[in-house]
Amino acid sequence: MTWLDVVLIPLLIRICLVVLFPFSALDKILDWNGALKQAKSSFVPASMAPVMLLLAIVVELVTPVCIVIGWHDRLAALVLAGFCVVSALLYHNFWRYPDFWAKGDSKARSHFWDFLKNFGLVGGLLLVTFGTSLVPADQVTTHLLSSTPIYTRNAPLMPAITPTPARDASGSNTHSSGAQHENGGVQQ
Repeated sequence: MTWLDVVLIPLLIRICLVVLFPFSALDKILDWNGALKQAKSSFVPASMAPVMLLLAIVVELVTPVCIVIGWHDRLAALVLAGFCVVSALLYHNFWRYPDFWAKGDSKARSHFWDFLKNFGLVGGLLLVTFGTSLVPADQVTTHLLSSTPIYTRNAPLMPAITPTPARDASGSNTHSSGAQHENGGVQQ
């Protein structure tokens, strides 16, 4: 694997995944009163709103940095995923608005899309938490139609491109067991 595969691509992916959170924290800091009003709009007691807001700012500032630099990134991604779930349930509760099917602008639909976006972020953050196999960029670009076996633990990402087995000096296969792949490789 190259520097591009090991450093640059994972870094860009992580930055793209968390880039909105520091800006959201900055917005809360710059518009404290507006953010406090929103925090009070949920079922949480008004006296807890400033504490929740400070906690949200800390989460939105600290966890993205941890994820990007790889310092306790799994825990940070899990905390941020939980934050997204709580935010969706508290502040994007689209089911409370009667205008979901109304023509034109709809507060319910607006919250519905934000609710789904939060859960899209949760999915990406859980990938950071539970990990995926790192595949070189050239293998991905040359096999764009291949799939990832998401339901098998430690399965190779693209079995069709598994390297061929090691051979001894006579050219014989040194592996005596394993299933043959279509390219002649052996899956262990």
